[in-house]
Amino acid sequence: MTTETTPPDQIETERLVLRKFRADDFDAVHAYATDEGTYRFMTWGPNTPEQTREVLDRWLKEQEAWPRGDLNYAVTIKATGELIGCCSLHHADTETGAVGYCYHSAHWRKGYGTEAARAVVGLAFGLLGHHRVWATCDARNHGSYGVMEKLGMRREALMRQDVKRRDGWKDSYLYAVLADEWPTS
Repeated sequence: MTTETTPPDQIETERLVLRKFRADDFDAVHAYATDEGTYRFMTWGPNTPEQTREVLDRWLKEQEAWPRGDLNYAVTIKATGELIGCCSLHHADTETGAVGYCYHSAHWRKGYGTEAARAVVGLAFGLLGHHRVWATCDARNHGSYGVMEKLGMRREALMRQDVKRRDGWKDSYLYAVLADEWPTS
């Protein structure tokens, strides 16, 4: 892992642009942070406007430094510029990292989650030189672990009642992939 290599401000995929967050992204971020489908399996939400502002302001401040622990990308549709969610690499400044994502439920089942996560995991293994990338999700969240499986991640664990959500203690799945398992092309 090299901290001398600064990650890109923007990543383009076939249909998406992953970019740094901007102050004028508030309405779009708040839209997914208050969407029941989006936050249903998360430990946060629904956000108040103040909570969304606090998160966005933190991301704006953090994204100006490198190295830093988290790379948070606003995920936008290339054709329209619409911001539909976030894809992140947590522990970006280490040798192992966690990919995370959330999208407004209006944009589910279109392959956007897999496309964005593939770009971020590719960044982790390529430019950032990570050894391992992992992810977790609520064990009830079929869509999220479906993305992980499409990325070639393997389920390594069922963690029993490891996260407390609004509706009580819930189980999580842990998935991971190693750099030497990741396709280079």
